[in-house]
Amino acid sequence: MRHVIDPGRARKSVNMTDNIRYSRVTDLEGAPLDLYLSICSKDGNSEMRLAAGRDDEPPMDPMPCIVWVPGGGWRGCDKNLMVPEMQFLVERGYVLASIYYRSSAQGHWPDQLTDVKTAIRFLRAHAEEYHIDPERIGVMGRSAGGHLASMAAMNLDNAPRTEWTAYSDKVQAACDLFGPVELPSLIEYDRRMIHDPGYRWHTMEETHAGALLGVPDAQMDEAGRNASPVFFINEGMCPILILHGDSDLLVPCSISEDFYRRIAEAGLEDRAELYILQHAGHGTREFFQDSTKEIIADFFDRVLQPESI
Repeated sequence: MRHVIDPGRARKSVNMTDNIRYSRVTDLEGAPLDLYLSICSKDGNSEMRLAAGRDDEPPMDPMPCIVWVPGGGWRGCDKNLMVPEMQFLVERGYVLASIYYRSSAQGHWPDQLTDVKTAIRFLRAHAEEYHIDPERIGVMGRSAGGHLASMAAMNLDNAPRTEWTAYSDKVQAACDLFGPVELPSLIEYDRRMIHDPGYRWHTMEETHAGALLGVPDAQMDEAGRNASPVFFINEGMCPILILHGDSDLLVPCSISEDFYRRIAEAGLEDRAELYILQHAGHGTREFFQDSTKEIIADFFDRVLQPESI
């Protein structure tokens, strides 16, 4: 059966460019390590450009960018694992840059923060190439990525700068999905639990926090405090959206509630929003329902507008 339809041209094409090298660092053995990101955005008809040498869409205006920071207990996670769930931001007109950063087996704190900030500077350095508005960059992550996004949100000069140093790594908005933003209490929990033969770890150095910090147990409390966003709240921090499940057994919901409370006590409550998701565990499907995604997209829309910067 033959059909003739007019689908219209309202929706723009979505493209993904993978394995863009944004940094060259060294691992814990001193070996060189290339770090990559991927970019997903509505930036024209890429296959048509390759095949026909032209594009059927007009030139793009610069778009706000969201840097997606994966989780995985700082032990490393495929940068593209959650990209399908993040496409809702691309559909709302954002450039999504999903990054890989050094795992705790490849680097110790603050290497991971260094990598996040380097990626932000790289994106500003290449803003024209990727149709990014350099004045509208946000950061978002889940679990360990939420921790890194929250630390980046503090907008402090607290990580070495060796690449793309002519550009700023400040961000204008952040979203923290159930991040372990206060490490000392989690370290203390592990310290109690490792005496249980059935516990997943048997030494403090094996724990997620221990592997990240790379210091002996006696130094972990201080090192953990230095890696915890809750202790770095300041006037320069950007607006932040915090989401946490009330049934999270890995990172207690109280961690995010305390984070929000500290922001409010610092007189910055107007820069923070906290949503507690009923029945949600650590990254369970409640975080990726349309209603939750709407909250996230609406937050970024409110903050990352030209008149807001």
